[in-house]
Amino acid sequence: MRRASTLASSVVSRVLLSAQDGVTTTAVLQHRIFQAALYRTTSSVVAQSTSRRWYSTALRSLSGGSAKTVSLSIAGALFSLAAVTSVSEEVLAKEPPPPDLVPKDVVLYQYEACPFCNKVKAFLDYYDIPYKIVEVNPLSKKEIKWSDYKKVPILMVNDEQLVDSSDIIDKLSDKILQKKSVDSASDDEERKWRQWVDNHLVHVLSPNIYRNTSEALESFDYITSNGNFSYTEKLTVKYAGAAAMYFVSKKLKKKYNITDERAALYEAAETWVDGLNGREFLGGSKPNLADLAVFGVLRPIRYLKSGRDMVENTRIGEWYTKMENSVGESSRIKA
Repeated sequence: MRRASTLASSVVSRVLLSAQDGVTTTAVLQHRIFQAALYRTTSSVVAQSTSRRWYSTALRSLSGGSAKTVSLSIAGALFSLAAVTSVSEEVLAKEPPPPDLVPKDVVLYQYEACPFCNKVKAFLDYYDIPYKIVEVNPLSKKEIKWSDYKKVPILMVNDEQLVDSSDIIDKLSDKILQKKSVDSASDDEERKWRQWVDNHLVHVLSPNIYRNTSEALESFDYITSNGNFSYTEKLTVKYAGAAAMYFVSKKLKKKYNITDERAALYEAAETWVDGLNGREFLGGSKPNLADLAVFGVLRPIRYLKSGRDMVENTRIGEWYTKMENSVGESSRIKA
């Protein structure tokens, strides 16, 4: 019923174009490869078929059972239905802004797998803001040639261009949510953790999803299946990209002083859980912008091997599942 839509990519800098241009440098190649990223997932709650089974049981009892059996059946059905309704309400709990504040035309230029794009989508989905998607080809970037800004995400809001995931969320928050917080300590905590996501957490992801050749291929299999590539590009990107990012990930480990990539990922997950300090979310009873940021950037890896290992070996799984339920189904408008 609700889906939590659930790194690395733009491979081979103009690999195919280089056949015409005659030039592709290693530096440009690595830069392009590092720009894209990966993932989404699906979770659902199916209450309708279950409730139908409960009603059928009650009706069968009414047609042939004793008064006591009838009463128990109806009571059981109503109790079960109430329980499912409660769960459904929890799963469907979003925070849509007042209708007059919802922008009429929102278009996200993205890579499906990009963690920063997923961070923006987590915000849009949680606040139930309808948006369209334009999937950008990371090799040619023809879809954003109209823009001076050549990275993703780019969010067009009523013809206004917003760039940089954190800045996009800040501006949308100001316009749509109109937050008037009087809790400066809470605001400071939220801001600190959002900076932690951008300055630390995201840098731990690439060394993990490209840790070895098999995990690199797993990542690029998703990228090529969901990205905007031609058939020829898919073949080139999957294998050349996976090989290139395997070596790039080793350089990233050195750059960010990562000795053991899995240990660094587990430590980051545990650091976040410690930061929750027993709360359901960092925002308390409901997610705040820091919760959405962490959830957004983790979506690209959650159901890859690195993400599965993270959930199995740390305490983050419970919080992540709650976030999946809270963010819920994508508010994307499909063409």
